Amino acid sequence: MKKKFDKGAQMVIQKEIVKQSFLEEGQELPLVIKPNLAGLDLNQWYLNNKDMVEEKILEYGGVLFRGFDTTTPESFYGFIDVSCPEPLSYKEGATPRTKVQGKVYTSTEFPNEETIAPHNELSYVMTWPKKIWFSSIVVADEGGETPIVDVRKVYNLIDPDIRDVFAEKGWMLVRNYGNGFGQTWQYVFHTESKEEVEQYCLDNNMSFHWNEDGTLTTKQVRPAITIHPDTNENLWFNHIAFWHSSSLNEEVRNLMLEEFGEGGLPYQTYYGDGSSIDADVAAHIRQAYADATIAFPWQEGDILMLDNMLVAHARNPYQGDRKVLVAMGEPVSREAAIQS
Repeated sequence: MKKKFDKGAQMVIQKEIVKQSFLEEGQELPLVIKPNLAGLDLNQWYLNNKDMVEEKILEYGGVLFRGFDTTTPESFYGFIDVSCPEPLSYKEGATPRTKVQGKVYTSTEFPNEETIAPHNELSYVMTWPKKIWFSSIVVADEGGETPIVDVRKVYNLIDPDIRDVFAEKGWMLVRNYGNGFGQTWQYVFHTESKEEVEQYCLDNNMSFHWNEDGTLTTKQVRPAITIHPDTNENLWFNHIAFWHSSSLNEEVRNLMLEEFGEGGLPYQTYYGDGSSIDADVAAHIRQAYADATIAFPWQEGDILMLDNMLVAHARNPYQGDRKVLVAMGEPVSREAAIQS
């Protein structure tokens, strides 16, 4: 006769085959899940415990799967197949990436000496990914961490007077494509057709202007604060500081302003009414991110699964080879999300 187990007993068994912990005492992001049994298959374990993982991600913001046999790109593809039923492509993206397989991409292909500031992926589009996954395939000799930031904490660290202005006005992103520094419109919109770009802009609440040299300028106004659809928490969900010109290296900023002027920069952010954001305000926001940042060294085979709305991510400079793969999915529509 087949032995029957009640649901509670099964949960105990599932918990015993993995260990849940944190990287440091008092630090609850990310939750770390490690196998207690050699050869434990992550994909099957995840399928058996999906609801629990989802609860933990909403509570803590992200889960780090460490110590599983997930050291190859193929193992990451397999995990994405079971954990990401609705993958998203990188349309309207702003950084260079290479598609590896399906909806799996390389991490941002910036020079290794550059820092990438904290940001929530695609916070400026009309449909963004609720989840984002990272897989560490090759660990850098030095540096190369992917710092993470709980934007619930960022929201609380920002001066309420500053928050209130952005809550009232929102923020504006102005992009110039293909002027020698920014990505071309063909790359960003995945098309050679100006008509398709125009239709995309119209469908996504963006204004556009074709310049005499064939380059494109777009403007879009978005809320600075979003309420998470599952937790109802206020989130600092935007790229305001990330693309503000004061965030650029001073030498680079001066050269670009001299060459293009503020209106010709690849990216610039404003209040939603088009007025300028003071550099001190952008600096205050950057400090809020810095105060909430958590960084840890990658280990080969790590898979980090984040709620992209709750947690921003960044990249530290590094030396040596580094390979981190990325996938994103579970689309959230701006129309369906609650804005503040």
